Amino acid sequence: MNSTDKDKKLWGGRFAEATDGLVELFNASVGFDQRLAEQDIRGSLAHVAMLGQVGILTADEVAQITDGLNAVLADIRAGNFEWRLDREDVHMNVEAALRDRIGPVAGKLHTARSRNDQVAVDFRLFTKEAALDLADKTRALRAVMLAEAGKHLESEVILPGYTHLQVAQPILLSHWFMAYVAMLERDEGRFRDAAERMDESPLGSSALAGTPWPVDRHATAAALGFARPTANSLDGVGSRDFALEFLSACAILSAHLSRLSEELILYSTFEFGFITLPDSHTTGSSIMPQKKNPDVSELARGKAGRVFGNLMGLLTVVKGTPLAYNKDLQEDKEGVFDSYDTLSIVLRLYAEMMPKTVWHADVTRAAAARGYSTATDVADFLARQGVPFREAHEVVGGLVGVASRSGRQLWDLTDAELRAAHPLLNAEVAQSLTVEESVRGRASFGGTAPHRVREALEHARARLNS
Repeated sequence: MNSTDKDKKLWGGRFAEATDGLVELFNASVGFDQRLAEQDIRGSLAHVAMLGQVGILTADEVAQITDGLNAVLADIRAGNFEWRLDREDVHMNVEAALRDRIGPVAGKLHTARSRNDQVAVDFRLFTKEAALDLADKTRALRAVMLAEAGKHLESEVILPGYTHLQVAQPILLSHWFMAYVAMLERDEGRFRDAAERMDESPLGSSALAGTPWPVDRHATAAALGFARPTANSLDGVGSRDFALEFLSACAILSAHLSRLSEELILYSTFEFGFITLPDSHTTGSSIMPQKKNPDVSELARGKAGRVFGNLMGLLTVVKGTPLAYNKDLQEDKEGVFDSYDTLSIVLRLYAEMMPKTVWHADVTRAAAARGYSTATDVADFLARQGVPFREAHEVVGGLVGVASRSGRQLWDLTDAELRAAHPLLNAEVAQSLTVEESVRGRASFGGTAPHRVREALEHARARLNS
């Protein structure tokens, strides 16, 4: 074999002119899809084994190709593999390296297979594994948040609950943690649901129409750990909704982590003073020595935008592509890789950071008492005495106006002021409606009352351990 034959494109038989250098650069995906090398070789090993089982290849041919693929994989793992731009992508690089190693018999590996089903099976393998890995990492953070909820429930730490970022009603800090536990549980479920739906092997779909060779698609699906082969060859090579579903789950998880980040950023400011973030997960300023910056949370909040963009980018690519495969679909991978990498590290960082974050219970309790957070409790008191709630709401709203104009809290109002607003009110009633009593009174299912939070904790622990 001369050098010209050796370097010829594996698809080059129809072409009389060499590929333009700029086209080669524009066309190549090996710079990023080499990440699929392990999946590519696993797919090829399953394919060649099946070709032997059904009698398309001899046992000797299967052995040569299998040994050659394993040797190529060993080179890749050892960092001794030369990735070449002129070989376009991971698939052509591996196949060409196999040909260089074992000669023309390498060409038989591509029997009954196209790059279309090859790339589809590689990418599904990666995305399925990525979905399950993020599900596990989400579960780990969920366990951390659940442990934090249990820790702070023991002392019934109180936190102001907000609507419109205004103090609304007091809640238990544990109740706040349990809100994120609930979100993360749904996030984990989305990844696992997505992995189940993408648990189909496109291998054997060939270019788009299937193959005349007597392949056993169920055998290759089982060998690769898929539940079944895809039911339609056009869909098998031309669809990327499995990647879209993965990116959608990533985007929703990123939104939840961004909301958590925003709260931690606010709570760590001097103005709030609710928490002290650990030194290990913060940074300083190059000019202001007093600064302690919440960089982990700020980056997590900022990177959510990239994760959202990855979803929108692939949606935009897919929406205009006719069946089956089009080169546009080469744009499916970088966003998936990026979202997976981003969330992998953010989830790990939060699992490390949350147990080391110090909550200042005296500050959070004092903040919960400000802003007339027990006003609804006063209205509820009147309603329990038979006053229509809308009338009670108006009465208490008037009292809040009186208190705010004089810079006082509701429990600071005089007996006369309270009775003037409504005969059922007095100083003793106002002073009895503390933030602790407010929290204990929210005893509806899913509420912030300590026994309800304890109940939620027990159920969440059971689901986590199931």
